[in-house]
Amino acid sequence: MAQQRLQLTWYNKDKALIPIESGKYGYTWVDPSDPRYCETHTLVYDDFVEGVQSEKTEEFSYSERADLEPQDDNLLILGESGDVLEALTRVPELAEKYVGKVKLIYIDPPFNTAQTFANYEDNLEHSVWLTMMRDRLLHMKKLLSDDGSIWVHLDDVENHRMRVLMDEVFGVGNFMCEVIWEKRTTRENRSVVSVSTDFILVYTKKRGDWSRSRNLLMRDGSEGYINPDNDPRGPWTSVPFTAQFNPAENERWSQRYRLRTPAGLELEPPVGSVWRFTEPRYNELIVDNRIWFGADGKAGPRLKKFLLEVQGGLVPHTLWTALEVGTTDTAKREIQALFPNKAAFSTPKPERLLERIIHIGSNPGDIVLDVFAGSGTTAAVAQKMGRRWVTCELVEDTFNRFTKARLEKVVNDQDSGGITRTKGERVAADNVELPEGVSADDAAKFTSVLNKLIANDPEAKKDPRIKALKVASKTKRTKEVINWRGGGGFQVAHLSPSCFDYSPDLNRVMLTSEATGQTLVESVAANLGFSLLHSEDDHTFDARRGNALLKVIEGVATTDVVDSLVNHIQPGETIVLAATTVMDGVRQHLRRVVKGSRVVSLPDGVFSYSKDGDE
Repeated sequence: MAQQRLQLTWYNKDKALIPIESGKYGYTWVDPSDPRYCETHTLVYDDFVEGVQSEKTEEFSYSERADLEPQDDNLLILGESGDVLEALTRVPELAEKYVGKVKLIYIDPPFNTAQTFANYEDNLEHSVWLTMMRDRLLHMKKLLSDDGSIWVHLDDVENHRMRVLMDEVFGVGNFMCEVIWEKRTTRENRSVVSVSTDFILVYTKKRGDWSRSRNLLMRDGSEGYINPDNDPRGPWTSVPFTAQFNPAENERWSQRYRLRTPAGLELEPPVGSVWRFTEPRYNELIVDNRIWFGADGKAGPRLKKFLLEVQGGLVPHTLWTALEVGTTDTAKREIQALFPNKAAFSTPKPERLLERIIHIGSNPGDIVLDVFAGSGTTAAVAQKMGRRWVTCELVEDTFNRFTKARLEKVVNDQDSGGITRTKGERVAADNVELPEGVSADDAAKFTSVLNKLIANDPEAKKDPRIKALKVASKTKRTKEVINWRGGGGFQVAHLSPSCFDYSPDLNRVMLTSEATGQTLVESVAANLGFSLLHSEDDHTFDARRGNALLKVIEGVATTDVVDSLVNHIQPGETIVLAATTVMDGVRQHLRRVVKGSRVVSLPDGVFSYSKDGDE
């Protein structure tokens, strides 16, 4: 007996969904053969937005990421996610570029079906949501590369159903983990139970391939690694060039010497200290560019410690705290900083959350996809991290006021929030040597607590021991680190209008009023699987698929038209002639003069659907 798979069943699972109103989450069920569901829309390209990378200045330090080449092969689409995914997987020019080549997919789909699908009864809304998501997941699976991953962000309303659905689409063996994100740290006292977490389901195309390609997290403190002197060994941080010295133990005398810097300064080790290395070793380190004397070359010596020398990284875990990746409040502040006079989204995602996902699942130059753009966080972070991206947004008002506007700010270096900048590293002040095991952050906290304890004690403030402790724990913060300097760009596009419709009254497929001119040509080509021709020398044919050439005629196909086309083909080529009207005898004539050729009558030759099943 064949083994049966566990599957999720819901009302109308065998049906497909089409939007009932443009620009809103409203759908109705139709047969999967209905042209309103099957039609492939093409992309209409609008403007191209391009920015210029800002120059570096002495005011900031710059991370290695700030030197990545800004990407300009990006795509922002206004349109319904299902239609966009069909275009990416079915339009030949787009399919060649994206099918099997997307490294990372992150989606943040509508959470609360009771609000999103307000016109449906409770027993139907989950079915609508599941059908909508099933159809999109199938397309996304085609787009995903073999070593790619998909991250689906949900709350507890649909998470359990989505898990079973993704098992069905991607396979149980390709489930990687369920990430728990602490999205809020405050308590909602009006709730019976205050919900503080969201969930992110992670699946792969091929588990083994992704396991070998995914990135580890950087170890704690690695964000402080920068490269202010453009050292070819990459980012580094600095550590003290001194060590403790105890004269009574009669040790390390060889490390007490007058050190001469490249700038000509002569320095003695601080009281109670020695230099970390002997003078001959110090001179070797100078030659190897391993000693840092500050941006002006006049500071005390510090030893450079390179990130590449730090052993490995950290395996990602499944609990992501607010401290690590931010909260929804963090995200709201990021949006409000960009658009101070506009109401923020109710559940935006912080840039650090997407930064971690994109870091784990992709590398610079890889393609990142998000088909529920919203405020555009995924694309914004992908751009700042040197990835290519594709994203789309359904609601035109959201698209114009937030998504496009935000991404314009990103490429024009007008977005200083999110992951654009990192606070400077907390380090010991000049000529301060912190004890072994005491970090600069520890010292800063100690000083803060000490100041509070003696705030109302004038005598303590004057105590030499207190003053000495404050001097010994003095710290400073290094320059702010810039991770993104703008640059790159993106193509703006929208979906072409429908050229095919179904009339229930006539029970047949009809051409729409938009089905004319180049719109009709591109629609027919896409739906028949032909790639458009862009030759400036020959405008006889419109598209090609292998050895077959397509000609679309908005009018009557006659034998004279066939004869004129035959004169423009090469041996071995065939003709597909698509026309809104076909005269008697034309089909037979074309097949006779060019074997393997055919005539397509519009619209029936593309979609011959009828509700009665007469295909």
